[in-house]
Order: sequence, then structure tokens, then C-alpha cells
Amino acid sequence: MNASTATVSERGVLDSLLAALALPPDKSAPTQPPWLKRLRAQALERVNALTLPSTHDEAWRFTPLATFASQSFQPLRTPTTLQPQDIKHLDIEEAATRLVFVDGVHAPQLSSLSRDDGLFMGTMTSLLATQTPAIAQHLGQHLAFQDALFAALNTAFLRDAAALIVPPDTALAKPVHVLFISTQPEVASHPRLLLVVGAGSKLTLVEDYVALHKGTYLTNAVAELALGASAQLDHVRLQRESLQAFHMASCSVSLGAASHYHSASIALGGQISRLDMTVRQTAESAECRLDGLALIGGEQLADTHTFIDHAKPHGVSRQLHKCIVGGAAHAVFNGQVMVRPGAQKTDSAQSSRNLLLSSKAVVDTQPQLEIFADDVKCTHGATVGQLDSDEVFYLQSRGLSESVARNLLTYAFGAEVINRIPVASLRRQLEQTVLEQTTGQP
Repeated sequence: MNASTATVSERGVLDSLLAALALPPDKSAPTQPPWLKRLRAQALERVNALTLPSTHDEAWRFTPLATFASQSFQPLRTPTTLQPQDIKHLDIEEAATRLVFVDGVHAPQLSSLSRDDGLFMGTMTSLLATQTPAIAQHLGQHLAFQDALFAALNTAFLRDAAALIVPPDTALAKPVHVLFISTQPEVASHPRLLLVVGAGSKLTLVEDYVALHKGTYLTNAVAELALGASAQLDHVRLQRESLQAFHMASCSVSLGAASHYHSASIALGGQISRLDMTVRQTAESAECRLDGLALIGGEQLADTHTFIDHAKPHGVSRQLHKCIVGGAAHAVFNGQVMVRPGAQKTDSAQSSRNLLLSSKAVVDTQPQLEIFADDVKCTHGATVGQLDSDEVFYLQSRGLSESVARNLLTYAFGAEVINRIPVASLRRQLEQTVLEQTTGQP
């Protein structure tokens, strides 16, 4: 693709995405408050000023978007009507509360909202009447979209969102499931999630992206999570889109004093998937653990960029990111940890471990430390390799065939991340997925 063709294609895909904003407004939709209109207008201004990232941009140098630039996405015109039985296989048995969006549109007939656990949960529109202060304080305030095209696009399209407000000192015993479903090809959706966890509260959240078809489409997702003092959040992020999909996502987390955040992010689908995750320590003694697993094959590309920002003393972070890459797939991991001046007694460890299942599989990994304080303990490391031949031979000596031995070792490699997911039924599903996807890799 020459430069002029690239420019035409880029403008074409952006124009097709922005076309939905030119559609006549839904007269039945509630009027948005002035502060939200201003936020969307600022984002649209940035979209018009930015260009599609290219491999000339350092943060995107391993993630070419030429295939994406050649697409044309249509605005959703006719929502698909699903019934609960159509998505029964997506149920999480431990979750009594579920909020569902289909092709970016809230589906109340598929959602089940508990009213007796203290949680305020629903669409942003439905909660504005009672929760405006919390929503206005956090929505669009934790994610910087000024230089991020996809995040700016999401904010420009911000008509509704999944919103969860956990009051202080509220512990939810059961996980909450927020489910985003794609049912139509060639459609762009811009899911938005806002979670505010009050001081001293505890929650397990499953953020789930899934397709019911095999076509090409765009999911452009943004999540903002804010934890109050001593709050605890287990966050499972599951991306199992169509293998032809484009999945672009940003997640920004704000940690209050002595809060605890655990993220387990699993990437399975998408021809190109990208997750930009930022975790900021805004007060002393906050802790976070980021676990990640990308399991890809064929010609998939999965790119994960993380930024852990230790801005206050006594912060603790642990990160383990694993990639299992087969076929001619390409996995990218860039993990940056910053310890700012004054953030003494920071304790941070980061590990990137990657398994290649074929001679054509590729991994690019770049763990980074930037330290501007002198009383800290920080480590990082990365490994890329194939299965240990001695371990394969040992299992064969115990009576296993070579293929079974390799599948067992591959499963064990991914299980380290899966076993940390605090939802038993999801662990079982993912264990089966790993076994199925690693069988017969070329």
C-alpha cells in the first residue's frame, strides 16, 4: 500500500465510523446533561485532529493497521433481538447480576439486576437521576483521550454506558457480569464501562466480550475503574471475539489509599486485538496485581500495553503476562512501570513469559522500568521460547504420546494465569478452551 492509498483508506475507515454521529438523534433518548455534551464535543474535536496510528508511532510499531484501514464499518440500524435462551451458554453460574449490551445497545430483556445487595447498577442514562455526582466525577476523568484516537472515538460516541456504583463499606459476595455481545458483521460498537468502588467495599467484576457470528466488525471499548480507600476489586476481562474482529480497548484504573486491585485479562479472539491498560496509584499503600494471558493462532495479532504508575510511597505491584502463540500469529507485550519522585518504598515485579508453538509464531516483548526514587525494590524480566524438549521427553517416558505431552505442557503454561481467576466456572471454561486451542497447532 503506497502513501496516497493509505491516506485514502484511513480517511475512509474514520469517515465510516463517524457516519453514525450524523444520524438523526433518537427522539426517545433522554437529553444529556451539559457536562456530558461538552465531554463528547472535546473528544470529537480530538478525533478530527488525530490520525490512525501507524508503525511509525513507537507505541504501535509492531501493530500494523493496514487491514483495519481498508475496512468500512456501518452504524447499527436494526438491533438484533436476542432472548435469554439464545445466550444461555454465556451464563456465569456464580453471577446473580448481569448487565448485557448487544451490538453496543443495552438489552434489558437479557439483563438481570439484583436490587438487594446495595449495588447501583444499570445504564449510565438510568443512573443519572440518582447518581449524577459520582458519574460526573469519574466519567472521562481517568482516561486521557487527547492523544488516543480510539479512546477519543469511544468518548465521542458516549450516549450510554454500563455503570456500577458500589457504596462505601459494601461487600458483594457474588460476581457481577457485564456482557458485551456482537451479533452483526460490519458494525462498529463503542462499549463503555464505568465502575466506582466506594471506600472499604469489595467486588468481583467479569467484563466479557463475545461474538455470536464469525464476521468482521469493530469493538472499540473503554473502561474506567475507580477504587476508594481500602477498596478491593477482582477484575476478570475476557475477550473472545470473532477471529475476524477488530478489538481495540483501553482500561484506566485509579487506586485509592490501601486499595487492592487484581486484574486477570484473557485474550482469545480477534484478527487484531489491542488492550491499553493504565493503573495509577493516587495515594499511599495501594496494591495491584495484573495477570494476562494471550492465546492466539492462525494469523492473529494480540497487543497488550500496560502502564503502572507508582506516584505515592509504599505501593506494591506484581505483573505476570503470558503469551501462547501458534501458527503464524504475533503477540506483543509492552509493560511499563514508573516510580515517580517521592514514591519511596515501592515494591514492583514484572514478568513476561512467552511460549512459541510453531516456527512461524512471533513474540515482541518489552518490559520497562523508569525509577525516579532511590528507596525501592523493582525487578523485571522476559523469556521467549518453545517447549522444553527434556520435559516433553520425560512425559513420553511415562507413556504419553508426543502430542499429548506437548498439549499437557502448553496447558500447564497457561494454567498459571487461569488458576488465579476467582470465578470457578470461568476457570473451567478457560481450561477447556486452552486444551482445545492448543491441540493440533501446526
